[in-house]
Amino acid sequence: MFELLRRLRRPSPIADDLWRDARAAVPWAQALDASRDARLRELVARFVHEKTISPIGELSLDDRQRCMLAMLCCLPLLEFGAEGLRGWSQLIVYPDAFRVHRSHIDAAGVLHEWQDELIGEAWDAGPVILSWADVLADCEDPRAGFCVAAHEIAHKLDALDGLLDGTPPLPRAWQREWARDFQRVYDGFVDEVDSGRETLIDPYAAEAPEEFFAVATEYHFSDPALLREAMPEIAAQLRRFYGPSPFG
Repeated sequence: MFELLRRLRRPSPIADDLWRDARAAVPWAQALDASRDARLRELVARFVHEKTISPIGELSLDDRQRCMLAMLCCLPLLEFGAEGLRGWSQLIVYPDAFRVHRSHIDAAGVLHEWQDELIGEAWDAGPVILSWADVLADCEDPRAGFCVAAHEIAHKLDALDGLLDGTPPLPRAWQREWARDFQRVYDGFVDEVDSGRETLIDPYAAEAPEEFFAVATEYHFSDPALLREAMPEIAAQLRRFYGPSPFG
């Protein structure tokens, strides 16, 4: 009886024609070899089985577009595996950039409030949120150094150990190496940005260690050669964590 119930909960495979059509729109997926393509297809089947994909407002998403979104969210999981899907259940998709209300009480007790315009967000124990227009822009120019879906999934991987600090769950010895390399390169990068020097990597990466990891993840997938030039130690760690970039 329990075995039957387990089988009933298995995700249905992605149909061949749907996979072909969605893959044709996602350059990163097109660049994968056969074994990694098969692994991505299994992850996508699980994603669409487990996650609710919720378009907002007048946005409507067909099966091909939902499969595209799942592909992009699963690309960073090719080596880490389906465990990377743990802890959240919804992908919210806005038609375009969206506004969020922020507030902060400073050391003097003064409340500051403002509006941020975002193209993606990942809540610690909640949904991933993406701008559909920016997802499409990433797919149209996949080597430009941007991939908002990979950025937000990096945050989800980072948070799996309960701490959003730029270090995903890793074996102990590797975690020490990762922390050493990332801290040293991050500190140097922050110094470059603070001094006003032009950087090869988007200066937003200097905002916090978790943003450094997420931005570096975007470059791993969209411009790995530039990441190797700018930060060879970080490029090596991400290649080990994510596997080789689809773009070499």
